[in-house]
Amino acid sequence: MLPRPAWLSRKSACKVVWNGLHNELHVTLVESTTDPNSQGITERCATVDFGQIHHAAVVTNNGNALVVSGRGMRTIKRLHSKHLGEIQKKRSRCKKGSRRWRKLGRARAERTLRHKRRICDLRHKGIRKVVDFCLYHGIQSIFAGNPDGARRGACGRRHNQRMSQWEYGKDLDYLMQKSEQARIACFTGDERGTSSRCPECGHRHKPNGRNWRCPKCGFQGHRDVVGGVNRHPLAFGQVVPFPTRITYLRPGLCEGGPPG
Repeated sequence: MLPRPAWLSRKSACKVVWNGLHNELHVTLVESTTDPNSQGITERCATVDFGQIHHAAVVTNNGNALVVSGRGMRTIKRLHSKHLGEIQKKRSRCKKGSRRWRKLGRARAERTLRHKRRICDLRHKGIRKVVDFCLYHGIQSIFAGNPDGARRGACGRRHNQRMSQWEYGKDLDYLMQKSEQARIACFTGDERGTSSRCPECGHRHKPNGRNWRCPKCGFQGHRDVVGGVNRHPLAFGQVVPFPTRITYLRPGLCEGGPPG
């Protein structure tokens, strides 16, 4: 038990770390700076919404948003599943332990390793786009929603396969690691109900397609960006307006200039 020091008055994170000789107590504090152009908001923060069609959607509290496409990863996963099905169909006609049976097994292992490398590369590049975007806009805190509840319901054979291949846990780990290297505070939590609520009137509606349309007030906006806007009151206790500027990027391309 350690006494609380007088300078430790705000929320902080404490961790006991072994440095090779003895234990050290590391205390992390987030300093908030006052910006005269922030309209009363003393900290620049952002929320991240992970998905399948769009790898990540970032919404800041200063009117900017970023959408990173995930269609490339989705295509690679679908192609890999088709290749595995074709190989398994050929192996079912072979005698177990035969030369052709072993040859097809090696081909399956090679395709799987290549698939993992390609997916890992695109995932790292997509998260790098998110962190660079936050650095460019001076973000100090990032909240990433945990979409664990979205995988619990049965939604058909094909959609269940896509959901089972959704590795959002790795996205959260990569975001935590890269944010720590960039000196940005990052934390996660429940996001239930944020994608089905209108940011203008609060009406709940399950949208179809990528454009969110509210049947009550007529609001229209990007579906993933709507979820990011609704996460700000949940994570930071502040209501932010819908972003006026949305930047669309693909993780596999190298764009010149600032990241939006």
